[in-house]
Amino acid sequence: MEKSKLISQNKKAYHEYFIEETFQAGISLSGTEVKSMRAGKCNLKESYIRIEGNSAFIEGMHISPYSHGNIFNLEPTRRRRLLLNRKEINRLRAGVTQEGYTIVPLKAYFSRCYVKIDIALAKGKKLYDKREAIAKKTQERQMQREYKLP
Repeated sequence: MEKSKLISQNKKAYHEYFIEETFQAGISLSGTEVKSMRAGKCNLKESYIRIEGNSAFIEGMHISPYSHGNIFNLEPTRRRRLLLNRKEINRLRAGVTQEGYTIVPLKAYFSRCYVKIDIALAKGKKLYDKREAIAKKTQERQMQREYKLP
């Protein structure tokens, strides 16, 4: 059985996009970044994935500097390499070439001792789609309340 500890989640991505397909990717980090992530100092909100050549990179992911890292700390929003198979990278590249599709990070977590990131091939929502999703969620919440009351 695999243990996993959630570090950060991008809830905004579920509101802004329709999630089509998800992938699990490793990430290349330095030692102080891993220690900072163990403390939960990670933010995925403004980050995005870019594919260049045969590699995928996450940009804009903020990992706060480790408090005891002094000279070994790196820039908090530097670009980091994602560890994906070539088949997965080709699939993502093919998806992004379609109009309206993008690659977004969903969550960062520890899987055993490794930092993993769930990324998704997603299609952007229109304003009316967002309103519809909010209305549906509100309706479900209301039904749950009515069901619970005696």
